[in-house]
Amino acid sequence: MSEPVNLNRARKAKAKADETAKAARNRVAFGRSKAEKDLAEARRDKAARALDARKRET
Repeated sequence: MSEPVNLNRARKAKAKADETAKAARNRVAFGRSKAEKDLAEARRDKAARALDARKRET
């Protein structure tokens, strides 16, 4: 006879493996270093200042 399988444990193990795989995909897709985030923020700020400098007063 083979060993009985606890279906709840198997279901939870599969769910955890799926979540781990999803987290790995998200790290690749959305993960950026602090330097990259700071650079993007500085570029946004510079673009906003340049836009504000060219606005007309009405």
